[in-house]
Amino acid sequence: METPGPDTQTPVAPAARSAAPETRSDAAMSRSDPVKERSDAVKRPAPPSRLPSIIVGVVIVAVAGLSLWYLVRPQPLLVQGEVDATRFDIAARVDGRVAEIPVQRGQDVAAGAVLVKIDNPETVAKHEQTLAAKIVADAQLANINAGTRAEVIAAKKAALERAQASVVLAQKTYDRVSQLAERGNAPIARLDQATDTLHESQRAVDQARSAHEQAVNGYTREEREIAMANVGKALADIKAVQSIIDQMVVYAPLASQIYQRNVEPGEYVSPGVPLVTLIDLDDLWIHFDLREDLVKTMKIGDRFDVRIPALSDRRITVEVRLIATKGEYSSWRATRATGDFDLRTFSIRAYPVEKVPELRPGMSAYLDWDRRG
Repeated sequence: METPGPDTQTPVAPAARSAAPETRSDAAMSRSDPVKERSDAVKRPAPPSRLPSIIVGVVIVAVAGLSLWYLVRPQPLLVQGEVDATRFDIAARVDGRVAEIPVQRGQDVAAGAVLVKIDNPETVAKHEQTLAAKIVADAQLANINAGTRAEVIAAKKAALERAQASVVLAQKTYDRVSQLAERGNAPIARLDQATDTLHESQRAVDQARSAHEQAVNGYTREEREIAMANVGKALADIKAVQSIIDQMVVYAPLASQIYQRNVEPGEYVSPGVPLVTLIDLDDLWIHFDLREDLVKTMKIGDRFDVRIPALSDRRITVEVRLIATKGEYSSWRATRATGDFDLRTFSIRAYPVEKVPELRPGMSAYLDWDRRG
């Protein structure tokens, strides 16, 4: 067997040796590939995200849908009303100057409280004059009831006796003259004079007798009635003037609140001029003005809730007690000959079912017509 020489030693060994480094280099290259890939991934830009576009689209669709829903849906009917109360304009029946106003605006007053005092010196003086006339009439009636004084009766009796004595003297004188005239010793003229004197004396006796009887009988029934009528007239005059004086002080007719003072102290007022305006807080209601197409679904006795903004949107229950048409201040006519027509307005009064002390005239009230129940 031939021993291989140096020249013939494994001719492929160099190739193997050369192949080994190549293999190591390939392994090194294979080990370095992930790092290269990561660097390449960092260098390449990421694909853009579509999430913002989707969010914007959803928002646009939602806004469009809500807008369409608000435009298409029926609008709720909100009816506005106002709280009102019974008001009193207090006036006086006399003229004069305002002396005092002991109340203030917004003050609660009881029934019979003094509101205004008026000063009128002429009326006071007239009242004193009527009092004096009453005293005179009373004195006249008392004099008539007392009758004729005894001194007057005695004087009338003395006058009657004097007249009777004059008749006796005249009668004797007439007899003498008549006898002389029959004998022709006295003229006829003297007889006529004696006759006339006798007749005058007789008439004087009749007059004196009547005066004496009148003094004894006193005043007649008619004279007493006249005196009593004068007393009644004087009393009526006093009452008339006193009633005017009583009107010089104005009182509150019922428990209420001072709404307005129309005059101030020192002002001159005339009869019938409102001095103070009162409101009755126990007689409150809510006033609505409704078209007749809405009133047809409402009747007396209906109850519903209203909202009062001035009381923090507090809801109170009210009851309808009045449905009345409002007055017309111009000629009514249709807007067209055919088709649509004007609708009348009705006044509605709804009273609170339960008393609400905080409720005041002028407050607004809102009624949701579709939810009034």
